[in-house]
Amino acid sequence: MQLILIHGALGSGAQMIPLATQLGARFETHVLELEGHGDTPSPHTHFSIDQFAEQLRHFIATKSLAPARIFGYSMGGYVALRLASQQPDLIASIATLGTKLDWSPESAARETSRLDPATIRAKVPKFADALERRHAKSGGWEQMLARTADLMRGLGAEPLVDAAGFARITARVRLMVGDRDSVVTVDETVRGARALASGELAVLPGTPHPLEQVHVPLLAALLVDFFARG
Repeated sequence: MQLILIHGALGSGAQMIPLATQLGARFETHVLELEGHGDTPSPHTHFSIDQFAEQLRHFIATKSLAPARIFGYSMGGYVALRLASQQPDLIASIATLGTKLDWSPESAARETSRLDPATIRAKVPKFADALERRHAKSGGWEQMLARTADLMRGLGAEPLVDAAGFARITARVRLMVGDRDSVVTVDETVRGARALASGELAVLPGTPHPLEQVHVPLLAALLVDFFARG
């Protein structure tokens, strides 16, 4: 069974390697690194969910993975849901973790307030250093932060995975969230799961938002359970 793994905002494909390793006995995994992240430069001057969804569509077509099974962390899950709403035939099933669905101008302002490079450098210099190393080959971390902030403001003004989008998704979907996630609420994840024709919910105990703090064996077990049943 083949499975696509997609990282989140500020992340890179390398972050998915521990999960890919954990899943190796059950899946042939394919890691998609989004343009403008990690080692993958972007041909565009800005980020957008639709741009990433098109990259995912091309990835699926190039590797002959349709109908695809996808795990998307945070923004990666939003990208998968967006493509599933645009081209339902391409995707068989999606699992997400920590994917924010409740976008508004207020939530976008809250999230973008965390993306100022000077503030990050001053308050969490180790994180700034990690971002600098992670995105050195794709245009630099400060550019990546600015483009991500613009993307979030766009989602705040016009969410792309809304009630109409959910109604077009025919894939099986498991929306997962950590019970200690400070970015994504359990309530918005519950509403999303209920809005989907084939949606379900999983809440990970003792789990905050950062992928590095997620218990990988637990996440892998939930993914095996979900995709194997499909």
